[in-house]
Amino acid sequence: MTNRQILQAMSGLMAGMFVAILAGTVVANALPTINADLGASQSSYTWVVTAELLAMTATVPLWGKLSDLFNKKLLLQLSLGMFVVGSLLAGFSHGVELLIFSRVVQGIGAGGLTALAQVVMAAIIPPRRLGKYAGIFGAVFAIGTVAGPLVGGVLVDTSWLGWRWCFFIGVPFALLAIALLQRTLRLPAVVRREAKIDFLGAFLIVAGVCALLIWVTLAGNEFDWASWQTAALTGAGVLLLVAAVFVEARTAEPVIPLGIFRNRTVTLTTVASLLVGVAMFGGTVFLSQYFQVSLGKSPTVAGLMSLPMILGLLVSSTVAGQLISKSGVWKRYLVAGAVIMTVGLGLLSTIDADTSFTLLSAYMAVLGIGVGMLMQNLVLAAQNDVPASELGAATSVLSFFRSMGGTIGTSVLGAILANRVASEMTKGLDAAGIPSGGDGGGENSVPDMSTLPEPVRQIVEHAYGVATADLFLIATPCALLALLTVVFIKEKPLKTTSGMERLAEEAGAATATDKSAVGS
Repeated sequence: MTNRQILQAMSGLMAGMFVAILAGTVVANALPTINADLGASQSSYTWVVTAELLAMTATVPLWGKLSDLFNKKLLLQLSLGMFVVGSLLAGFSHGVELLIFSRVVQGIGAGGLTALAQVVMAAIIPPRRLGKYAGIFGAVFAIGTVAGPLVGGVLVDTSWLGWRWCFFIGVPFALLAIALLQRTLRLPAVVRREAKIDFLGAFLIVAGVCALLIWVTLAGNEFDWASWQTAALTGAGVLLLVAAVFVEARTAEPVIPLGIFRNRTVTLTTVASLLVGVAMFGGTVFLSQYFQVSLGKSPTVAGLMSLPMILGLLVSSTVAGQLISKSGVWKRYLVAGAVIMTVGLGLLSTIDADTSFTLLSAYMAVLGIGVGMLMQNLVLAAQNDVPASELGAATSVLSFFRSMGGTIGTSVLGAILANRVASEMTKGLDAAGIPSGGDGGGENSVPDMSTLPEPVRQIVEHAYGVATADLFLIATPCALLALLTVVFIKEKPLKTTSGMERLAEEAGAATATDKSAVGS
């Protein structure tokens, strides 16, 4: 395909990716307002974020498998349609329960977009040329991540619109993406004589992952880490996943082909993606809350404050992609990205309520540069080292584990944040001679800073500053482990043929082998 044909085909894909990013980022600065309006707790704050990640994580491998069996374009449009339904439900929510359910629907749609967009990209673009298009991915990611919180903050601050438009605003972009995909994306039909879906394996995987993720979300808030609920959820999760491995190893069409993990590159990039998800998403998802609660900024200003991190990600992903396409060398950028990401998280672990914006911007830029060099190129390394027939499986496995890492990180660090805020507020209120009510309010509610008296407001700001810094301190070892994993990935030359071309070559070789066997 020519560059023009590729860019035309990518227009709908990028619009779909923009929608998926927008779904998560547009509500970031609106969540404190939403939770205050709906009377939600700190654990509910975490659930509104986690619900989408949970649904996306659990369904990514299913979408990846469906892409090997059915029309990829139709599946992309179906996932966008689910996003529209979820957005409308969220916009009309009058209780936190319906809001969380709508985020689940959005997450299912986002799972399809996450898995299918990269599968299609690998099908039409050779790995050696894919680097130059990584800049477009980075630009879409950056625009969606920057514009989302900014637009969300403006909507919240505009009295005649309000937070509900944070969900409605994504609907026209989703409809545009559906239309663009219909017009521009042309893929050859994959004819399969038998299309079997492993429903039992899919159910066991989804149920096992959900059981474990619900446990890490609720443990420490709704029940103790050492409790019968912990034993029940972890026991059920482990048993379900063991059963899933048993089923997947014996079915002809597994949702996650276990044989793919015999490939060293796939295994190492999967582990690194899991750790990046924990460190990146788990650490940064609470930054908006820190900006508004600890630093006292408005939702609009909080959206602007994340700009240095996103610009760092955009520049590093674009430059690294161009250099990789030019030279064919890629491992050095993975290692450098992991090192820089670790340093960025370590620097952010030193912040508090009095940190200047200049220092904070520098720290966020360092983190963004590291993530931009690392995250997308892990997918490139895995796609380059598998047969074309396994591209969908390899891509969805990496997306699955990165999303799972983000969900685990958000859940665990959210529980840690709630507990640390509660203890710090109790300590501060007791020191000031103010009755704390036993929990300091940190675990039971997200404070409305505008209604707090000055002495209490300072205590709350300090508590959230200390607690947020602790999250980055906890995330730093995960980034260090990701660095150690990346070091052991073996660098191989980037292929110069696309997934469709390689698939045709593999099919031709298989046919020739069959004819030779018949002739002999």
